[in-house]
Amino acid sequence: MATITTSVMLMRWPLVSAGLMFLASTLNIQFRKSDYVGLAVISTLLGMIAAFWFAMNLLGISMADVSVILHNAKGVMVETMGQLPPEWPVVVT
Repeated sequence: MATITTSVMLMRWPLVSAGLMFLASTLNIQFRKSDYVGLAVISTLLGMIAAFWFAMNLLGISMADVSVILHNAKGVMVETMGQLPPEWPVVVT
């Protein structure tokens, strides 16, 4: 009994996010059948957020890690843009 309780406690957030992905997919199908395009888009976005959350939980990535990754990506982009020639991008009219 303790092993079942422990496994449920460790897997609760991935299970919740998997459930959210399923519900978002089901709602998306129903909303598209009923021509509720706005609600279908919202349910699609919720499904994508749940999938992202699920993948982050499985990989052990926290929101602080995401912030560090985005900060490093910004630094790389700024460095890359600083090394481009001044006439780039060329606009031809």
